[in-house]
Amino acid sequence: MAGGAPRIFVSHLSGVPVFDPNGDQVGRVRDLVAMLRVGGRPPRLLGLVVEVVSRRRIFLPMTRVTGVESGQVITTGVVNMRRFEQRPTERLVLGELLDRRVTLAATGEEVTVLDVAIQQLPARRDWEIDRIFVRKGKSGALRRRGETLTVEWSGVTGFSLEEEGQGAENLVATFEQMRPADVANVLHHLTPKRRAEVANALDDDRLADVMEELPEDEQVEILGKLKEERAADVLEAMDPDDAADLLSELPEDDKERLLTLMQPDDAADVRRLLSYEENTAGGLMTTEPIVLRPDATVADALARVRQADLSPALAAQVYVCRPPDETPTGKYLGTVHFQRLLRDPPFTLVSSIVDTDLPPLRPDASLPQVTTHLAAYNMVAVPVVDESGSLLGAVTVDDVLDHLLPDDWRETDFHAEEVSDVR
Repeated sequence: MAGGAPRIFVSHLSGVPVFDPNGDQVGRVRDLVAMLRVGGRPPRLLGLVVEVVSRRRIFLPMTRVTGVESGQVITTGVVNMRRFEQRPTERLVLGELLDRRVTLAATGEEVTVLDVAIQQLPARRDWEIDRIFVRKGKSGALRRRGETLTVEWSGVTGFSLEEEGQGAENLVATFEQMRPADVANVLHHLTPKRRAEVANALDDDRLADVMEELPEDEQVEILGKLKEERAADVLEAMDPDDAADLLSELPEDDKERLLTLMQPDDAADVRRLLSYEENTAGGLMTTEPIVLRPDATVADALARVRQADLSPALAAQVYVCRPPDETPTGKYLGTVHFQRLLRDPPFTLVSSIVDTDLPPLRPDASLPQVTTHLAAYNMVAVPVVDESGSLLGAVTVDDVLDHLLPDDWRETDFHAEEVSDVR
């Protein structure tokens, strides 16, 4: 666990107000959502169930939570207002784990769960349940002094999933430590029915990561078996360029319906990508590179680079632009490479160390032009800038490889052997 990271008992979070970055109240915490895992490992906390003003209960991912302190929860970014629906692998912490009878592993004695504690993992945005507060004695017995204790999650049994048995719930639990590409390979070899069951059990972010690694026909198959609102949620969680590639495979009516259900900002990024030809820099790029204003410092840049959900290619450099700092940006000023960030003092302004010699690409640059550019300058990512000088996005080497490799590259013997070794 993170040194100094506060441990929070979930009973203290019930009814706590949730605020957006502007300080406006979004709603109140009504429950927490966790995913149990095999092997006695602590459950991962997926998010919060928040009741908004209309009394609708929505899901707030922990990745959107920036602070849990002083009797309040602070969130960042746009809150998805769709109604919360519990999935097969999910457990409501307040609703399903508290007051439950479990067994102390050391003595075999039955105890009642009074509370559970959560804590954030070091250098990550992930949270886990790591402690259980229990009461000894028969269920319903009066509480007496000396009969309560706090134990590690591994110190009780009766919660965790069993490793035996079928069920998508158990299969999904075994995916926890696998890379998305390896999970995709497992799904690829399942029957369509089984694939749909597993996809339905995965949370949105995990399913989005896995779908990005699947062949397009299987992406379309899975998306078609999801409820439309959930399909839109998964598309929002995907990288915009991957979401655009997937939507381009759908009939026009289906594509437009899903875009309408997506959050406006996410849909706008995808619509912009769909306006470009597939095998051009505009069609290949992601619209979410790291963009900083000229007055940002090296310390600011390194904080952005450290974000766990960034791909290594996108984390290799930051792009300095005048406001606005979301694509399409103001005037593109240049690139700062990760190695340069490591060499300069933290207080240095990024505007003073930009590389202005690296030419950007135009959105209509062809795939051969993009690959030649990356090879000529030994780059893993390249900025895409329009005629007015605004940064539109960045093309990464993995985007290019996806379009250069044969359509069936995921099914080669080499890849299968790799996955076998990992598993």
